[in-house]
Amino acid sequence: MRIDLSGKRALVTGSSQGIGLAIATGLARAGASVILTGRDAARLDAAAAGIDGEVTGVAGDVTTDAGTAGLLDRVPDVDVLVNNLGVFGARPALEISDDEWRRYFETNVLTAVRLTRAYLPGMRERGWGRIQYIASDSAVTIPAEMIHYGMTKTALLAVSRGFAKEAAGSGVTVNSVIAGPTHTGGVEEFVHSLVGADLPWDDAQREFMRQHRPQSLLQRLIEPEEIANMCVYLASPLASATTGGALRVDGGYVDAILP
Repeated sequence: MRIDLSGKRALVTGSSQGIGLAIATGLARAGASVILTGRDAARLDAAAAGIDGEVTGVAGDVTTDAGTAGLLDRVPDVDVLVNNLGVFGARPALEISDDEWRRYFETNVLTAVRLTRAYLPGMRERGWGRIQYIASDSAVTIPAEMIHYGMTKTALLAVSRGFAKEAAGSGVTVNSVIAGPTHTGGVEEFVHSLVGADLPWDDAQREFMRQHRPQSLLQRLIEPEEIANMCVYLASPLASATTGGALRVDGGYVDAILP
């Protein structure tokens, strides 16, 4: 199976590190011209320098109207949109403030909606496009320690399915990817916050999976590249009949046959 994205332009939000950077790297390796986004120009430059291929960084805060307008001014059209940007963190359910609920929704959901609304019409006119939302196992198995995060990922499943209906019959596919517990820098901090900052990483990871994610069949954190492999496939012509789906790369974490 050979994936060739030559001539395609791809935008990955939140792509200066972690899953977003792995997805951008995979898309560039497949031949796409890739745009990275993030708020820190220096970090974007460093990320772009580490990827072989045609890669551009566009700095700005796309959670704001001004930041989104700046991005759309520089990148008016794309063939592949991967909505990866998101925030997460543990907080007792009764201590989540209204402002925190709003911040999570606006960052994790509304930003993706806004960019879909901007790019989907052009894809539909051209008769080809790929839109993806990076969801999470937390969309289906809401974690008690961060229900505000889980809520946003559940919302993305609905958003993805709804926009897939809007794109029906156009040659544009819209899907969500349910990522399981994944090994990123931010997750390392999160894991240590739950199981103890003094534990060596391998011990901390094992303890985290034992205490907080015992239903994982993989029994380890997923590497970002493993999420990226699914995203690159979904971005390709080979995935032309896959739309409106919620595809799992969760290490068997969700204990169900269907999402």
